[in-house]
Amino acid sequence: METARASRSSRSRIPNILSIAGSDPSGGAGIQADIKSISAGGGYAMAVVTALTAQNTLGVTGVHTPPVAFLRQQLDAVAGDVAIDAVKIGMLGSAGIARCVAEWLDDARPPVVVLDPVMVATSGARLLDDDAVRAVVDLARRASLVTPNIAELAVLVGAGQARSWPEALEQGSALAEQLGTSVLVKGGHLPGERCPDALLVPGTDAADALVFDGRRVGTTNTHGTGCSLSSAIATRQAVGGDWSQAVREAKFWLEGALEAADLLDVGNGSGPVHHFHSAQDPRMLQRFTDLAWRDTAAIRGEILGLGFVAGMIRGSLPAADFAYYLQQDALYLREYSGVLARAAAMAPSEDEQLFWLASATSCLRTEAELHRTWLARETGFRFGEGAAGPVTRAYCDHLAAVAARGSYAELVAAVLPCFWLYAAVGDHVQEKVREGDHQEPGHHGGDHPYAEWIATYADPAFAAATAQAKQIVDRAHRSASAAGKDAMLRAFRWSAVYERDFFDAPRVHGPGAAPRPADLREDAVLA
Repeated sequence: METARASRSSRSRIPNILSIAGSDPSGGAGIQADIKSISAGGGYAMAVVTALTAQNTLGVTGVHTPPVAFLRQQLDAVAGDVAIDAVKIGMLGSAGIARCVAEWLDDARPPVVVLDPVMVATSGARLLDDDAVRAVVDLARRASLVTPNIAELAVLVGAGQARSWPEALEQGSALAEQLGTSVLVKGGHLPGERCPDALLVPGTDAADALVFDGRRVGTTNTHGTGCSLSSAIATRQAVGGDWSQAVREAKFWLEGALEAADLLDVGNGSGPVHHFHSAQDPRMLQRFTDLAWRDTAAIRGEILGLGFVAGMIRGSLPAADFAYYLQQDALYLREYSGVLARAAAMAPSEDEQLFWLASATSCLRTEAELHRTWLARETGFRFGEGAAGPVTRAYCDHLAAVAARGSYAELVAAVLPCFWLYAAVGDHVQEKVREGDHQEPGHHGGDHPYAEWIATYADPAFAAATAQAKQIVDRAHRSASAAGKDAMLRAFRWSAVYERDFFDAPRVHGPGAAPRPADLREDAVLA
């Protein structure tokens, strides 16, 4: 019996997410936490109860497990009527329950399954006997992603508990290979100021894990974090269809929920996280990158419609315009690297410092070497020679002014368009060239004159750096004040305007530019 997904999923933009877990009457963990996480993440939450607990923030005092046959009846009732887009599985409690859920998965075949293998209590006590552990391991082979904590990871691989992050990654790699499914290694139970998580797929060595950095939030209200994270990941995967993005978004959201946890006053023990923290500020309902991308849509459209971009695609861009662009870009990168170094000095964490320093170094080394080659060939100039044009000077002055104001969040927002919009232009150019839009009327073949330069847009390292820069800016936005959030958006918007004018500068200011009236101010060009 498959779910109703095939006939109904196309009629709804909000995914239906099913939690299969135990109940926490105090609301911090189990299906109660899952329902909140799913709802906060943009899904419609459903729940099938595997166990009823008597618990609060101080601990569990009793557990009642309904008959396995009734569990199956619940599962069949939901699957027989509702299109299930993702399933999150939590507390199972016994081998019989685990086998029942496994059999149901074989019949229902939901497209996304995230298993949070609840096996070890916070005190370190085992919650499942050996037979139940074996049943959970068998169930895990049916999951899309398994999200054990450090203690549960050790139980699943049959090893001692990892004491370091590298050791945890090795165990995660071994588990992914053993199960044939992806594993999220969580670093929250390890010591240290940072709280990294890592995604490992079968066949991936620990060294190749996709790591999601995070900082440790200073709160004792951490009840239900494992439940909340796994259900958030299942929801975001159903929304977006990309595992790395789902983990990144869920982790970002959970950090905010932990930061806001102390706003709640629930119980006398380890309290819950604040699942609906973003509802306190409407601007936090969306990430900065979502807001900024929508805000600058018109500017982005103008960039993609510029004659420079069209000429690059078609191979008809005048060589003098391209040479002017290269020269100005080389001059810009020299100053941009200094701004990135300033961002590194202001960064709140070592990881962000290292990222901005690496980016600054890339400007001076990798990018500079590329420009040296092209400049020597196209213009005869050496890297850094010549005078900065009016757009280049204005753009650099804008970045320097933002850096001087001393707001890290505003500065990283200002430098982001150089990553993101450049990548967007590159994607557009490559797509159009692949589609054959580069063929000019009367074109009779031959090599594309800018093929080598266009190929540089596909650099995977730059794509990864762009993604990391966006993540850093989103994190800065989340902790910024209301005024700081507004300043970030303004800084990003102005940088986007300068990016547009930079691509258009060869036409306006290059050697082939038409003479302009003497009374035309430069700031009018930049408006």
